[in-house]
Amino acid sequence: MAEVKIGIIGGSGLYDMEGLTDVDHIHMQTPFGSPSDAITVGTLDGIPVAFLPRHGRGHYLTPTEIPAQANIYALKSLGVEWIISVSAVGSLREHFAPQHIVIPDQLIDRTKSRINSFFGDGVVAHVTFADPFCPVLSDILHQSAEQAGATVHKGGTYVVMEGPLFSTKAESHMYRSWGASIIGMTALPEAKLAREAEIHYATLASVTDYDCWHESEEAVTIEMVIANLEKNVEVSKRTVRIAAAKIAAMQPGCGCGTALQTAIITAPAKISADARERLGLLIGKYIE
Repeated sequence: MAEVKIGIIGGSGLYDMEGLTDVDHIHMQTPFGSPSDAITVGTLDGIPVAFLPRHGRGHYLTPTEIPAQANIYALKSLGVEWIISVSAVGSLREHFAPQHIVIPDQLIDRTKSRINSFFGDGVVAHVTFADPFCPVLSDILHQSAEQAGATVHKGGTYVVMEGPLFSTKAESHMYRSWGASIIGMTALPEAKLAREAEIHYATLASVTDYDCWHESEEAVTIEMVIANLEKNVEVSKRTVRIAAAKIAAMQPGCGCGTALQTAIITAPAKISADARERLGLLIGKYIE
């Protein structure tokens, strides 16, 4: 199997990636459990990629139940260096309309029931996360979405809520007062874990609704979300195909690939054999 450097995590409505050839479905186990589903590895226009449906095929995992540690670890173990995350979101801004695409550059974490780090249990690491999305990959996704014919917005703050219920009106107005742009349920802890795994990570956020702040729009319903998702899926897939070709030719100049270099605080002599085995894929090159 050719080395797979590009991973795609599909969100609501994106459970498979058409156009893959030489396909293999890989069932994996990691020190953090099983991923959401089998990882589909194949070539997309001649480029090796790995595709993972975030909620599982058939959409049976809530946002809180997604095994994010296992997902990121499994992709890392396949050699993935870049992750394109496709995510459905609500808009908190008038000009980010349903069926638009947003490439966010910031996050606000409102989750409360998720493990958001690989570290702990004997190993401490403090990774820089001021800019949570890879700027190089974000630029590629923006350019690719434009080429795919999407109405796309570069930049914006993504509020990640716990879910699975949608926001109250008070929450929605509060997030708007904070200057947030979009709201969803799945960018975290993915982005944090990807940074700890030294993987370039960025989100292609597909707007499905106006959350519940917009008085002139009807209340958010799952029917509305699904209808707009279906309309957005094709442009998202075109964007991913264009982006994969750009990534394959890219030499990144960001620091995502060395995020752990100065972040591990625990003295190597204090790291147990069990921890070395569990985290070897991530920290091995820094503690030998």
